[in-house]
Amino acid sequence: MQPIKDAASICKTIMRNGFDAYIINLPLQQKVLELGTSREIDICTDMDFDNLSKLFPDICKADDAIRKGVLTQNGVTFSFYQGDVGKGSYIDASVTRLTPRLVRELGDQEGLFLDGACPTIPQTKDVYDGFEDFSSGEIKLVGLPDETLKRDYLLAIRALRFSANYNLPIETNTWLSLLRSARRVADYVRISDIMDEWRKVEAENMYKFVQYLLDTMIIPGIIPELMPLTRIHLPAENGDSQESLWDHMIATMRHYPEELPYDWYGTLACMFLDIGKVYTGESFNGKLFFFQHHQVGAKVTRKILRRLGFDPEDIDLICHLVKHHMRFHFMLNDKGIRRFKGLDEYPRLIELARAEVKASNGTYTEFNHNMKMLERADIDEDMLEPLLNGQKIMELAKIHPGPMVGLIREALLQAQISGDVSNVEEAKQFVLDYKEKEKIQ
Repeated sequence: MQPIKDAASICKTIMRNGFDAYIINLPLQQKVLELGTSREIDICTDMDFDNLSKLFPDICKADDAIRKGVLTQNGVTFSFYQGDVGKGSYIDASVTRLTPRLVRELGDQEGLFLDGACPTIPQTKDVYDGFEDFSSGEIKLVGLPDETLKRDYLLAIRALRFSANYNLPIETNTWLSLLRSARRVADYVRISDIMDEWRKVEAENMYKFVQYLLDTMIIPGIIPELMPLTRIHLPAENGDSQESLWDHMIATMRHYPEELPYDWYGTLACMFLDIGKVYTGESFNGKLFFFQHHQVGAKVTRKILRRLGFDPEDIDLICHLVKHHMRFHFMLNDKGIRRFKGLDEYPRLIELARAEVKASNGTYTEFNHNMKMLERADIDEDMLEPLLNGQKIMELAKIHPGPMVGLIREALLQAQISGDVSNVEEAKQFVLDYKEKEKIQ
């Protein structure tokens, strides 16, 4: 029919100028023309109105928000619809099949089956497109959630991000749709787009976002290496119950930003602290051991971060934190604390250790000891041993072995650190004065 031929000519003109264009659902439009109920043709294109007006001077802007322009020629009205689709759209949603006009024209006609699965896809204008207003107090996709997601499955990740950052629940039907669409999110959404959304999650809310990724079963398609953490359980610190490595990870991510609230990379590193346990775990006498899990975990983390498209310097930072996160968990001596303080990012390593203690409701014995030892790390190493050893102190003070020897030794060391004692002769006099002052027999 001539209107179809004219529409094809219009599409070719647009395509010759470097844009896409096609007649929407040609068989249905042919049938509408045959019914004679209207003389309109719907065209889909990614050319904007300004460029269309240069090719077709008679085009007018549409009186609705869906069409970008309307052109009338030879008694036929050509409506132009936006042809862009989301990068993460479902396959069938990549081609517009229906328009509101076709729905009206065909909805009441007998013998015509109308499938509304693929509505016209308007051009995305901002990040909130596809969502209802948040004033309702929940995160909700517009229209039918399943159909809205088909336009762009990145909306699933964005819904989780909004919920985590704004502390708003996800509406039930939207949540069910996310569950049904989990596999397609990984299939159709580029990992770079997922990570762009992830980077907008605030550090203090990341634990909620990551938990959402598990609850919706999206994370197996993004980071499958994390899933075994949900199946390995350890006794809690108090021995009353068991927690999974996943639960411990989420708790660590929740506590870490309490001291470093804007540290996005440090919070992300919490997610990989235990990933090496999957590869190193072994049972002995009814207990699980994970020797070198921090070393192995750093290697696994590097592989994952490369796949997720992180920059090399960011990968090095996160892997460094994973590799050395166990250093502060052991009671360090003077040499150990100096080696620790020589590590890059050691303040972050301290906070990782603190967050893990909080996450497991553990004791702070080792942590508090190491924090005190940090105060000594700036002292000259030569000043960390007293000028007189225990034997010399006993001979000089004429006392027997016992706790008093240790007290004098510690007092002498403090005097050296403060600068009151600087040589052996002064040390000897300090011991004699201390004995007399404390009336030591």
